[in-house]
Amino acid sequence: MERLIRLRDALDSHNLDGMLVGSSANRRYLSGFTGSDGWLIVTKQKACLAVDFRYVEQAKKESSDFESVYIKGDISSWLPEFIKNLAIKRLGIEADHLSVSTYQSICNIPPGTESQLQIIPVKSIVESLRIIKESSELEFIKKAAVIADTAMLFVSTHLRAGITEKQLSWELECFMRQDGSESMPFEIIVASGPNAALPHAQPSDKLIATGEPVTIDLGARYNGYCSDMTRTFIIGKPDSQFDNIYNIVLAAQMTGLSIIESGMVAGEADRLIRGMIDKAGYGERFGHGLGHGIGLEVHEPPRLGLQSDEILGDNMVFTIEPGIYIPGWGGVRIEDTVTLENGKLVSLTHASKEALIRGG
Repeated sequence: MERLIRLRDALDSHNLDGMLVGSSANRRYLSGFTGSDGWLIVTKQKACLAVDFRYVEQAKKESSDFESVYIKGDISSWLPEFIKNLAIKRLGIEADHLSVSTYQSICNIPPGTESQLQIIPVKSIVESLRIIKESSELEFIKKAAVIADTAMLFVSTHLRAGITEKQLSWELECFMRQDGSESMPFEIIVASGPNAALPHAQPSDKLIATGEPVTIDLGARYNGYCSDMTRTFIIGKPDSQFDNIYNIVLAAQMTGLSIIESGMVAGEADRLIRGMIDKAGYGERFGHGLGHGIGLEVHEPPRLGLQSDEILGDNMVFTIEPGIYIPGWGGVRIEDTVTLENGKLVSLTHASKEALIRGG
């Protein structure tokens, strides 16, 4: 109910009579409903969860603070009656989550049904509520982080030359599911050699070989909440290029963990760490942001990028993940899920950052 109170306060500040919420993460955050389809309609007096036949009983079970309503057909066939009954004049909709066709259906509500209705596209109203994590959310993320940590320990004993990227990725997914993870928050990245130069590489049939970088990016999901971490390994003795690049990225990541604090502008955090990599001569090879928020989604606010003006604060959860990517050779990325407590950054993932896998 506290989340509904805060949403209603936000409606007041945006001069809205009601809000239509269709994003799965926002819907779950506000109502607890885990189904894959449905709509929330929230006004100052009412909170409704509109679902079709598949989810009627589930909605009643999971969303006790919401009135469950059975709907049929396209949104244009049932939303006008809602608007009329709830006396909504200014309806906020999620600009970042609606398809063009759904937006058109809402805008094409027949005149006379509610002739004074104004459709107001808004951004990040619910996301701004989600950015500060409650204690229960932090506990769920910490449990997801423990599963990820254990999976990286699994890597240190199972990564070997001759296995394919796909095979290792599948072994990791099976391990995490058996260790308590729900569905993967994203496809596990296992990228070796030149493939590691692709920040979002997909596991392939390539055989992992000795003497090449192997980047592994994985996360777990616990009670809907995600973790995210990356480590880079090498089988056998590393060469000077690997040692040099790895040490630059490691120093940058460790610096980020030590200097980021509450009250810092996210863009400034990115600039400081990016400056270290730029000074080492690899600025053009670090093309993504320093990090991203994490919670019910694996990518959510805050965004730690050069253009971000968000102020980092206590109980936000995000990643710190500098990287260097060299086409034709590979890449190195080191990433942890972190939070801010009492002004200071605390890492939630703790897997070793020792890159060497002996043998091969």
